[in-house]
Amino acid sequence: MTLAEMQFALPDLRLASAEIFLLAMACLIMIVDLFVRDKNRTLTFALTQLTLAVSAVVTVMVSSGQVAYTFSNMYVGDLMGDLLKLMLDVVMIVVLFYSRAYVLDRPQLAKGEFYTLTLFATLGMMVMISANHFLTIYIGIELLSLSLYGMVALNRDSVQATEAAMKYFVLGALASGLLLYGMSMIYGATGSLEITTVAERLFSGQADMIVLLFGVVFLVAGIAFKLGVVPFHMWIPDVYHGAPTAVTLIIASAPKLAAFAIVMRMLVGGLLVASNDWQNMLLILSVLSMAVGNFAAIAQTNLKRMLAYSAISHMGFMLLGLVVGVVGGDARFAINAYSSSMFYVMTYVITSAGTFGMILLLSRAGFESEEISDLAGLNKRSPWFAAVMMMMMFSMAGIPFFVGFFAKFSVLQAVVAAGYLWLAIAAVFFSLVGAYYYLRVVKVMYFDVPVDDAPIVATLDVKVLMSFNGLAVAALGLFPQMLMSICAFVLLRSL
Repeated sequence: MTLAEMQFALPDLRLASAEIFLLAMACLIMIVDLFVRDKNRTLTFALTQLTLAVSAVVTVMVSSGQVAYTFSNMYVGDLMGDLLKLMLDVVMIVVLFYSRAYVLDRPQLAKGEFYTLTLFATLGMMVMISANHFLTIYIGIELLSLSLYGMVALNRDSVQATEAAMKYFVLGALASGLLLYGMSMIYGATGSLEITTVAERLFSGQADMIVLLFGVVFLVAGIAFKLGVVPFHMWIPDVYHGAPTAVTLIIASAPKLAAFAIVMRMLVGGLLVASNDWQNMLLILSVLSMAVGNFAAIAQTNLKRMLAYSAISHMGFMLLGLVVGVVGGDARFAINAYSSSMFYVMTYVITSAGTFGMILLLSRAGFESEEISDLAGLNKRSPWFAAVMMMMMFSMAGIPFFVGFFAKFSVLQAVVAAGYLWLAIAAVFFSLVGAYYYLRVVKVMYFDVPVDDAPIVATLDVKVLMSFNGLAVAALGLFPQMLMSICAFVLLRSL
């Protein structure tokens, strides 16, 4: 081998500058926190928020609008990734503001580890969003998962949290095994793990389709676990319930953006030729998730468990758009279908963050506001916060004119356009079932006698953010077209 052949091509670090900055700051904050004597960790909190804000700015500044590859084609920079990463940074900033008072009331959580693990989890999600290689996706997933395992178990005195962390860890390890096994089969079938190369070899017929099909089955099973869809949903209710609510808020929101990204990268970007196979699998997962999620949620009295089953049904609904992107080899419906799923997952994250933010707001030292009955008479204690929570519930239920209605409508419109009328009817039926348990929460807030007359104490930043969150859900419901158009535009420029 000559010297010229051995030369290493320098990667374009500019494309990954947001991730590099986030990693450097996470390591720096971890060291700085060792010398912080303030029990409230105010400096650590401020540095974490500053890091996320600068990461968002850097993401916008380096976005070129073109699809570009670096790190030997293992990393891709495109508009879809830039939008999801920008949304991710903003959501994590809001999540940390919501969590601040809750964390300070609980000494086991009020440590620097909470903030550094949050940054490492965010870094894992950013790697997942921009990965163009199956192993890069796996590295991102593991960085996110290991950070979340630790965060769930942060409250070591809680048997419930420790049990939830163990279940999450064991089932997460199983899902990682499924993913890796699927990836190894795809490598065996195509001779590559780079997503664009896999797509090219499949398109040119250079792959062993039988081996590939087995690989796709394991890959979809691993992805289904990360999305939390039936029958890989076992961990969701226990982890949502057992984890500290501040950690539940993180798990319930931002990772959904990264999960959507890896579905788009792996299945749509790399395995589109095998779309008939994976779409049928996603179809089954979607219908089962909507059925099990909605019916199981009705029986819950714990608000966090109810929202856990609700999340399962929402992820099932989001998958509908991915199911109808390619019909009989015809990709005419692709952008419309995939952008409806992207719009759905983005609006769900906004609504989920506000919902769990309200649970955090109602919790205080020694009291977890996690039973539905804890919301009794909230309207008498704070009419505005009750109205914000009502907006969140109406949006999740898909009631006009909140953003959840248009998210569901856009997905259903894509399903009907692709000729799956029966699937749209089934989705509407399950949505009607789901409306029951959301409206029950509203009924409890407005018509039940309050069990606690204590005023709701909230800092100014949380009051402003919570109000803005509720108004965003309402405003996006009245004017959804702009965000829908952005989703369609970035996918058109990225796929």
